[in-house]
Amino acid sequence: MSTLAIVLIVIGALIVLAILFGMVSRGRSRRQFGQTQTEAQRDDVRHHRERAEQSRTEAAIAQERAEKAKLEAELDEERASRREHELGR
Repeated sequence: MSTLAIVLIVIGALIVLAILFGMVSRGRSRRQFGQTQTEAQRDDVRHHRERAEQSRTEAAIAQERAEKAKLEAELDEERASRREHELGR
């Protein structure tokens, strides 16, 4: 074989190796990017669930306050009726 043929074969092999290395590297990058996106989506889901739980807690507190206010209003109404009844005697 001539020196030129050997040089061309070596250059061709190096080009093929460079292409393969680039493909492997790109595949790794895509996998890593996909994993990062998946983790970001999971974080987003966790965030929404935490906000939903917080909203439920706030709603429960508001409901308890409303029930307490209703009971206080009923008690005040009862007191007013008793006083009115006492004044009517």
